Amino acid sequence: MSDSLDSLESTASGLRICRADYRNPVHADALVRLLDAYAQDPAGGGEALSAFAKSNLVNELAARPQAFSVLAFSGDEAVGLVNCIEGFSTFACRPLVNIHDVAVLVSHRGQRVAEQMLALVDEIARERGACKLTLEVLAGNASAVRLYERVGFAGYQLDPAMGRAQFFQKWLA
Repeated sequence: MSDSLDSLESTASGLRICRADYRNPVHADALVRLLDAYAQDPAGGGEALSAFAKSNLVNELAARPQAFSVLAFSGDEAVGLVNCIEGFSTFACRPLVNIHDVAVLVSHRGQRVAEQMLALVDEIARERGACKLTLEVLAGNASAVRLYERVGFAGYQLDPAMGRAQFFQKWLA
């Protein structure tokens, strides 16, 4: 992979945006800390990650070639995270990338950290030959909705007469 898809420097904001290396202890620690902070936020459900998730998350992501993560650093401090999982569009017969988590520390929100991370996600998805990016967002997270619309996302529908798609889940365990 080219260096351009491993890291983006933003001198204007002082941020370094990079593809996470799950074998790098600094990246691994940042990923778990940022995801735990997001999980504890109301937008993430308001509960800390389980001890199991904290202990196993990085190894489980590393074991899945369809997974990748992007991190944002301000100096040495990790301030943002995006976790992605490659899926497959049967209609397009091409990969797609689902943006599963977008997290930015409260101290760095409103500084376009997520926008810069999503730019690298877009590049990586294109490198993988993906036909689209997908994500889900809580309707009450107005700032996230504005961000996603600003960077080109829109609600999903096939036929306007059938309405917009809804996101459902069913827990198995």
